[in-house]
Amino acid sequence: MIRDKFIYSMETKKSIKVIDIIFALICGRVLAFVANDFLKEYGMDAGIYRWTFIILLPLLSLLGLWVAFLIGKKLLFVFQGAKHILIGIFATVADLKFFEFLTFVFSLMFLTINPVISKGASFLVATAIKYWGNKYWAFEKPEKDGIKKEVAQFLVITAVGLVIDVGSFYYFNKVMGPQFGMSFAFWQKMSVILAAIVSAVWNFLGYKFIVFKK
Repeated sequence: MIRDKFIYSMETKKSIKVIDIIFALICGRVLAFVANDFLKEYGMDAGIYRWTFIILLPLLSLLGLWVAFLIGKKLLFVFQGAKHILIGIFATVADLKFFEFLTFVFSLMFLTINPVISKGASFLVATAIKYWGNKYWAFEKPEKDGIKKEVAQFLVITAVGLVIDVGSFYYFNKVMGPQFGMSFAFWQKMSVILAAIVSAVWNFLGYKFIVFKK
C-alpha cells in the first residue's frame, strides 16, 4: 500500500494525461447517445435535449475525472474509481448494444431465445473491454509478469460478477418487472444498466484488491 501510494505520488506531479481527457470525452459522448436513444423510446422528443446532452455530458464526464484526479493525489482509489466508472459506462453501452443486436438477430431468424442467454453473451463482451481498460488505464498495470495468475484471478472475479450481473438482471427484469409506467422493452434495457451497476461494485473491489493489486 505504501509503495502503491509512492508510485502514484510520483505520477501525479504531472498534469492529467491526454488519454484521460480523450477517454472521458468519449464516454460522455457515448452516454449522451444512449440518453437520446432512451428518450426516443420513452416517447419524448430527443431533439430538444440532443445538443444539451452532446455538449453537457462529455464536459461533465471530463470535469468529474478532473476532480477525481485532484482528490486522487491524496486518495489513490478515488481517481482509480473514476476511471473504473468511465470504463464501466463504455462497457455498459457495449453490453446494452450487443444485447440489442443479439435480440434483433434472433428475431430475424425467428428464434425464441431466453433474454438471459443474450445478456450473458453481452456481459462477456463488456467484460473483455473492462479487462483491457482496467488493466492498462484505471489501475495502470501493464506488467506481464505473473499474467497467468492475473488472468486466472480475473476470470474468477468475472465469473462471480457474471452471476451477480445476470442474477440482478433476472431480478429487475422478471421479478420486479416494469416500474413507473415504463414499457416492458424500455424496462428491459433499464434492467441491463441496473445489473451492470450492481456488478460494478464487486468488480471494482475485486480488480483493485486482488487482480491488479500492485
